[in-house]
Amino acid sequence: MSFLRVCSLSELAEDTPRRIEVAGVPVSVVRTEGEVFAINDICSHANVSLSEGEVEDCRIECWLHGSSFDLRTGKPSGPPATRPVPVYPVKIEGDDVLVSVTQES
Repeated sequence: MSFLRVCSLSELAEDTPRRIEVAGVPVSVVRTEGEVFAINDICSHANVSLSEGEVEDCRIECWLHGSSFDLRTGKPSGPPATRPVPVYPVKIEGDDVLVSVTQES
């Protein structure tokens, strides 16, 4: 598993998704509830950016149709999305946020 630095921890505002390309993969990086999560930035239902949605209760909501995805598992909470989106491992080293997109979980 190869981790790449994507940003500094201080650049991530609480509950505000940030879209970052990681090795060509669109990823939404989110700092919430004392943790940092990385989830594929493309909604599995409507091919739109999840980073434009809102974060609440460790979920990110797609702004277009309202499906929300668990930041820990990528699973949708209900229709219209029925398929999960990939989530990626995150490591924090000092103030650096590192993400690996080489092995999805």
